[in-house]
Amino acid sequence: MNLQILSPDRSLLKKLNILAMSARYDNSCSSSGSRRETPAQGIGNGYISGICHTWSADGRCVSLLKILMTNFCKNDCKYCINRRQNDVPRAIFTPEEIASLTIEFYRRNYIEGLFLSSGIYRSPDDTMELMLRAIKILREKYHFGGYIHLKLIPGASDVLISEALKLADRVSSNLELATETSLRALASEKNFALLFAPLKIVREQYENKEIKAPASTQVIIGASPDTDKTILNLAQRLYIKKMVRRVYYSAYIPLNMDPALPVLSSPPFLREHRLYQADWLLRFYGFNIDELFENSENLELNLDPKLAWALRNLIFFPVEITKADYWELIRVPGIGPTSAKKIIQARKYGPLSDEILKNLGVPLKRARYFITIKGKCLVRNRKMKILENKHPSLFKEFSDTEWPKSYAYLPI
Repeated sequence: MNLQILSPDRSLLKKLNILAMSARYDNSCSSSGSRRETPAQGIGNGYISGICHTWSADGRCVSLLKILMTNFCKNDCKYCINRRQNDVPRAIFTPEEIASLTIEFYRRNYIEGLFLSSGIYRSPDDTMELMLRAIKILREKYHFGGYIHLKLIPGASDVLISEALKLADRVSSNLELATETSLRALASEKNFALLFAPLKIVREQYENKEIKAPASTQVIIGASPDTDKTILNLAQRLYIKKMVRRVYYSAYIPLNMDPALPVLSSPPFLREHRLYQADWLLRFYGFNIDELFENSENLELNLDPKLAWALRNLIFFPVEITKADYWELIRVPGIGPTSAKKIIQARKYGPLSDEILKNLGVPLKRARYFITIKGKCLVRNRKMKILENKHPSLFKEFSDTEWPKSYAYLPI
């Protein structure tokens, strides 16, 4: 992108480069679901699919201006590139510059909205006030009706947090680490009481129907010794208490040298991916924490959590497609909510077959090893002994004679 067309001011472009790069490690934003429409004689629209830094609900990849107001920070969090003691280029936008940049990028169709976060500049209240001033300029001076995602600053006053909720379409506030112990070790200026405070305000206003959605949050994966079970226990508590609408898991990227940080050859992106899969199982598939961690405190990296659970619980299978209820069907590897609903709907109109399932778009590549149709297995000539040799730990409690014949058709 040729940024020179936006402004002849080289200092502004330099700030943009620094503060856009500094913001790239924050993942806590997603499709907005916003229904904010364009004001009369205004510009921009955050309607329905909204703006995100990933794929929207309708399948589009949408874009936003993702920046920090400043990367000056009074805190010294050991995992953060913007920590106080780091010798890195620093910059700060004025509220007017943030608003102007957003509008200029929007008018040129580079973006559809704004994600604004910040380091702690002077104090939490000072920082939050400057961010709010930028959003007010966008909303009131430019009549911008597009999507705005605002990062709440822990420690800012309740009044400022409430004002932010009126101006932004979505907000987030990062917990960053899964335990108080980890926070004390890696971010000594922070504690859970401080970090939970903004989330509680958002929850209260959401429950009072003053806003349309709770906040989101982010947890860093791999910077501390917290296990996957500990991390997901935290996430589940947040969901149950309606503290957040979404927990984002962010693989720790080793940027700083510090004896308190782990030595990693590369960020744990696969672990991050498995946590997202497990999070989905807890929220939408009826699984509980103990089911996912029967043998270990961490998820298996070589298997997705649903398949790993299935192989540990073969007594649950095969699932009879013609009789199983929704919650039984979605436990089958390869069958999700959409496929389960199609199967239940199709059963009303006649007998099922593997051909009918294929025509319905139900993926059988993995599911066929775990299901029967009228008692008939979809895979034949599989030897149980081969599978047992492949996964001996999964079969140590059983003898060959205890296994139903259909289990011999599981994948090798």
